[in-house]
Amino acid sequence: MNDMPKFDRRSFLVGVAAAGGGLSLGFNTFGSDALAAEATPEVNAWVVVKPDDSVVIRVVRPDMGQGSLTGLSQLVAEELECDWNKVSTEYPTPGQNLARKRVWGAMNSTGSQAIRQSQEYVRKGGAAARMMLMQAAANEWKVPVEELAVSKGVITHKKSGKKTTYGKVAEAAAKLEPPKDIKLKSPKDWTIAGKSPKRFDTRNKVTGKHMFGIDTKLPGMLVASVRDCPVNGGKVKSFDASKVEGMRGVKKVVAVGETGVAVVADTFWNAKQACYALPIEWDVGSNGNVSSASIAEFLKEGLTAEKAFIGNKQGDAPAAIAGAARKIEATYSYPFQNHACMEPMNATALWTENECKVWAPTQNAEAALAEVIATSGLPAPKCDVIKTELGGGFGRRGRTDFVRQAVQIAKQMPGTPIKLIWTREEDMTHCSYHPITQCKMSAGLDDKGNVTGIHMRISGQSIIASLMPERLENGMDGATFQGLSEKSPEGAFGYNIPNILIDHAMRNTHLTAGFWRGVNANHNAIYVESFIDELAHATKTDPLEFRRKLLKPKQFAVINAAAQKAGYGKPLPKGHFHGLSSMHTFGSYVAACAEVSVENGQVRIHRIVGATNPGHAVHPGMIERQVAGSFVYGLSALFYGECTVKNGAVEQTNFDSYNVIRMDEMPKVDVIVMPDFEFWGGVGEPTISAAAPAVLNAIFAATGKRIRNFPLMNQSLA
Repeated sequence: MNDMPKFDRRSFLVGVAAAGGGLSLGFNTFGSDALAAEATPEVNAWVVVKPDDSVVIRVVRPDMGQGSLTGLSQLVAEELECDWNKVSTEYPTPGQNLARKRVWGAMNSTGSQAIRQSQEYVRKGGAAARMMLMQAAANEWKVPVEELAVSKGVITHKKSGKKTTYGKVAEAAAKLEPPKDIKLKSPKDWTIAGKSPKRFDTRNKVTGKHMFGIDTKLPGMLVASVRDCPVNGGKVKSFDASKVEGMRGVKKVVAVGETGVAVVADTFWNAKQACYALPIEWDVGSNGNVSSASIAEFLKEGLTAEKAFIGNKQGDAPAAIAGAARKIEATYSYPFQNHACMEPMNATALWTENECKVWAPTQNAEAALAEVIATSGLPAPKCDVIKTELGGGFGRRGRTDFVRQAVQIAKQMPGTPIKLIWTREEDMTHCSYHPITQCKMSAGLDDKGNVTGIHMRISGQSIIASLMPERLENGMDGATFQGLSEKSPEGAFGYNIPNILIDHAMRNTHLTAGFWRGVNANHNAIYVESFIDELAHATKTDPLEFRRKLLKPKQFAVINAAAQKAGYGKPLPKGHFHGLSSMHTFGSYVAACAEVSVENGQVRIHRIVGATNPGHAVHPGMIERQVAGSFVYGLSALFYGECTVKNGAVEQTNFDSYNVIRMDEMPKVDVIVMPDFEFWGGVGEPTISAAAPAVLNAIFAATGKRIRNFPLMNQSLA
């Protein structure tokens, strides 16, 4: 096995990303079929039925609070026709998935893909298992399978009344050939999916039994604290380990690549204290001259640059605007923002010459495995990743930098488990940040107030260029146009305007841009929905009626539903005002109607009604909670989310300087879930984009002030 080929991390990641929800990448398979051998018995990759009729459903999409563990299990159980009260779950490892030709498909929970990108094949997994179990019973009774019925794991022969259970026929079923022709249920026949049962993870979370990555404990384990160069792109020039090697609990001081240094100690506190006492001289390079002001000027130049990538073009927008009876322009800006996960980045690694295992709270176990393979220097069969629970992800834990560091440190202490924990300060200053952008919006109106053309110029970072440049399409980042283009799989521009031009002047900074919950749709929605509101007021038209004339039907349906439930157009308490927004993103149609008051310059959000059409609603209760949770995240960003740069380094180092919205600031949230069962859309991220522009438009209604630069804490509303 030692002469087996090793994976190139980048090519492996690209291949995994390209495969998406597919079941096989077509590369060679290494390792043994360990999981199948342990199953007792495994009907198929998704379903294990035990003799006591309990059912284990395998789920590979990480659950970080969004509920995919329960939702995906519902889809499998629905087709399986098992007893939901007897269901439990388990996570296969990426090593097991690789050894079985990726039978479980993609193992990432990113981009609101967990359910929508895997729903078909997990449902087929459950249906296939049901068909095999029923066939096993039919074989035993020597009757046609068509004469059988099943309910809650009990199989009945309709003519004779004979009964058996899944547990009694599972061993025989596991030996059968899987069916090739699998028919799935219509959602109208769902009895488990489409309902809102208790989540699998709630009890352990509220009782404190839920074990996150930071809780990992292994025999003989030591703890590491790391300091990376404070300026992205810089490196370590020198460090003096002798100054801290005698401190309490310190076991070793090691370099971490070219950019960092770690201290390994018996406890995290001792490791941290020594790490921050360690004299390190940094070589920050030219990035040490970068500031927020210089970045702003860099982006501003892009607003009028001649060259830009075109994401959406219909007709001739520049000509239509130039010849319009009236021209409206507005310029907006959106800052860097931190993921600010409550659980800082961490991973535990155990490296020997023959094996490398990592325990990590990862959103993408396959990417983490690829990182382990590349960093450990070991072949794929010798590596694996055990996914722990995640204390928040929001896109940050889709990256693998913390996994790489844990393995780099563990390699220098063979045979000793090393738990790397980033300090809060390290976590805050070495994030992959929500991309910083500026945007110039221009529109032309005819003499009747109709919009004849709209030009949206975005200037700013590209996440794809920052994290995976090989996926750029002729230099263009299609993800930049999230919610703005038919070419984007994540949602089209929702307005019927005859002449449209939406383009991107790519301006990448030295800070790493990353996938931050809601991603580009967040600022795109603010730019579009604020500007549409500006056009409505410029034409003295009610914002809802203005949108009624322009929005495509599905998108208008959600904003109209939110408006109606919020009482839009009806009398409000004195000083209260409504604001609207909508977006089509992550495959779903979302909208919000916010009720806001502003008194003595202080904004109070009294209520937000969110509406979403995600196509299908697997667990309506979780969808409602996800919408409310996304509003917490979106409003935190709107009011407080800003990372500033001085001398090349991020200035915000903890929650004292990077605030989040508090409970007493959070409005009442009402949610309308209105699936039409015509498509599969996302849930965890789409609605985050609707909250901020709805609030901003309500603030304008209340004050007459149009806020175009964020966060709100920097603006005066007095």
